[in-house]
Amino acid sequence: MLVVILPALTIFALRIVDITMYTMRLMMLVRGRKAFTWVFAFLQSFIYVTALRAVLADLGAPLKVLGYAAGFATGMVVGMWLESRVAIGYSQLRIISLGRGAEIAEHLRSAGYSITEVAAHGRDGTVTVLNLNVPRRQSNQAAQIAAQTDPQAFITAKSVRLIQQGTSQT
Repeated sequence: MLVVILPALTIFALRIVDITMYTMRLMMLVRGRKAFTWVFAFLQSFIYVTALRAVLADLGAPLKVLGYAAGFATGMVVGMWLESRVAIGYSQLRIISLGRGAEIAEHLRSAGYSITEVAAHGRDGTVTVLNLNVPRRQSNQAAQIAAQTDPQAFITAKSVRLIQQGTSQT
């Protein structure tokens, strides 16, 4: 029994590592990290070929194919989890508030964030649009401060690539 299960578990584990590397490689690529992209691509392709070879050597073993597919799916989730924990890069938060924008900006500034305030006109009248760029690790913390100050605020985040970091941030 171990002779049948062990190869399938090995393939499963290889695919988890392979796809986790794939996810991390894409994140490094998007963020312009060439050296990390190269390392992850090399490791990922080596592990991929090793796992694929093990499956193709014995296509009559359904547990190997199952291990391959389950490892792929699990690797996607593990890669997403790992990437969110590493949280490399910056996020741009945009907070739109009807009537409480200045208060949100004050709370965020007292927490150490740099904010740009813009007066705008929305469907229901004058709104404040707040823009801030933060390290991704701090995105949730900044969004929580805004949401606690104005539970009705509309908050979005997008990943941005830092081109230049000056002495004053927007």
